[in-house]
Amino acid sequence: MPYILLLAAFIVFELLYFRIADHFNIIDKPNERSSHTEITLRGGGVVFYFAALVYFVASGFSYPWFFLGLTLMTAVSFADDLLTLSNKLRLVIHFLSVLLMAYQLELFAMPWFYLLATFVLVVGVINAYNFMDGINGITAAYSLAVGGLLMLVNHTVSFIDPDLLSYTMLGVLAFAFFNFRKKAKCFAGDVGSVAIAFILIFALAQLILYTGNFIYLLFLGIYGVDAVWTIIRRLYLKENIFQAHRSHLYQYLANEAGVPKLWVSAIYGILQFMLGLIVVYVTKFDVSVQILFSVVSLLVLSIAYLLLKTYIIKKHIRSNQQKR
Repeated sequence: MPYILLLAAFIVFELLYFRIADHFNIIDKPNERSSHTEITLRGGGVVFYFAALVYFVASGFSYPWFFLGLTLMTAVSFADDLLTLSNKLRLVIHFLSVLLMAYQLELFAMPWFYLLATFVLVVGVINAYNFMDGINGITAAYSLAVGGLLMLVNHTVSFIDPDLLSYTMLGVLAFAFFNFRKKAKCFAGDVGSVAIAFILIFALAQLILYTGNFIYLLFLGIYGVDAVWTIIRRLYLKENIFQAHRSHLYQYLANEAGVPKLWVSAIYGILQFMLGLIVVYVTKFDVSVQILFSVVSLLVLSIAYLLLKTYIIKKHIRSNQQKR
């Protein structure tokens, strides 16, 4: 099916979903931890799953175990958007979904640490995507960057069916049309952030297993640095890391520093794409060079992150003190 028709179909799907969401009051109400101030439709990211479903049917049901895991993960996330499910139920479904992905990746035939690494990666990225989905456009911009990098590598390495990535990115573009704007028509919701994270992790895992090269984990480097350092800071402050908050760097940039939210989202996506392009280039060198690059990159990103965040926090504290 021509990609332009697929994109149009996904946009129509979003419009139909908006009517359903409006009818059943599937909305996101702002609170003290929100970065938005107006009631907005939630769950627009369900189009990511719909795009994967179209691919699954059109491809003759490729990657069935992965798709079953994606379906379970999406279903429980959508239900949680509507009803707020118990943590135990969500954890059980997430565990089962990751097992299904691992089975599709044939990890059970490999050493146990491959399975363990997959669990850590999947759980970590899903949580990062969930918590990082806090301002207009960031999930769309970042997902397009990561998906674009995977498509670029797949063009030469051929580690996955290209249509899975193409269809998914068209779904992200359809979502971006309604979300990447000053006044968003919809938010991704847990159903969207979890679904797109699950799809991208599966593709990334396929790439790493096919090439045996873990440097591709840096395709998630920008989110990783923000997520990990935010967790460390919250643990240091003895905060509940599982509670909603506004302490990621992107939130400080958008809220305290006053940088336009779409600019912040675009910067995150562009930085990740630029880092990914360098990663692709560095894969041409031997392992020692790749390890050195990985360490230096994470060190530089961490230092820049900590300096910028510390500056914003101190400036914000001084501003509040002066107002008093």
